[in-house]
Amino acid sequence: MTSRTSCFLVAVVILILTTSACSEDKFVFKYGNAQNKSDPRSQSMEFFKAELEERTAGRIQVDNYFGGILGTEREMADAVATGALQGTRGGMFEDASTQFNIVLLPFLVEDWQQAICLVRSPWMKGVAEQGTARGLHIPAVGISQGFRAHGSNERAIRTVADFEGLKIRVPDAQEVFHRMEDALGANPQGIAQSETYSALRTGVIEGTTSPPSDLWDRRQYEVLRWITIDHHATGPDPLMVNLEWFESLPPDLQQVFDAVAKEALELSDALYSNLEDEIVAKLADEVEIIHPAAEVISEMKARTRPVYDFFVDRGDFTWDDIDAAIEAAHSCSR
Repeated sequence: MTSRTSCFLVAVVILILTTSACSEDKFVFKYGNAQNKSDPRSQSMEFFKAELEERTAGRIQVDNYFGGILGTEREMADAVATGALQGTRGGMFEDASTQFNIVLLPFLVEDWQQAICLVRSPWMKGVAEQGTARGLHIPAVGISQGFRAHGSNERAIRTVADFEGLKIRVPDAQEVFHRMEDALGANPQGIAQSETYSALRTGVIEGTTSPPSDLWDRRQYEVLRWITIDHHATGPDPLMVNLEWFESLPPDLQQVFDAVAKEALELSDALYSNLEDEIVAKLADEVEIIHPAAEVISEMKARTRPVYDFFVDRGDFTWDDIDAAIEAAHSCSR
């Protein structure tokens, strides 16, 4: 055997061994969110873990951390950006694109059908793709825990006048809600969801804006007297993944990852929408539930309309962007 032939055979053997080793590479997807394990967001990520590990034959291992074990939503989003964490879901979607804030605008969508239609639309896919420029891969977007309600313990919120001066907790990082509560006459206070219970108990705040699932799961009803079901806003729920980690996956694993992510977000939306009435019914056993009259909702819409103008005037997005989102939300019914 010539030396040239020997070298060739050695090279072939090395190539085979290297290819085999690469095919056996395993990847760890470390994920965290602020909700407890029983919350639909967390349940959908348990589904994600089981399905992804099975469909990749264990080549991707998913380590889930719930209940804010890994930090606040802000801290987890920062960890995803640096690669210390591979994925999260929560309120820091502005890190990917300011256009996600359009979904937060008060009374942008009317019901679950419109909300789901919006987050499944080509318009939303385009917004998600903007995350690439910021080092984020977003394979799917859902609805963030459903429609928000107002909880209060200082006085019942039955009319717009009842908002006047109330210290209401809003997500610290989401300026849309600060502007909305201010427009209603309330005094918005930026507080992390994990600190809301104690803030209500000690009188630091007198109310909160939150989906019923959070009011129940975090036992905030214990420090509230009234919950006003006004469906004033919802929000996007993108699965934000460190782009560098995702691009380190072989193409076949990337395809499986994205497919399972879409299924997990669809499951999350189904769980939240199916449980919403049940959760409100359970809350009704603990506090008074208020359903505002139609004229009150109309006045809330009118009072909060300048919130749209504020963000357009500042340049966060345009009226064309808002109109495109509204069109996308209504497209499924046509």
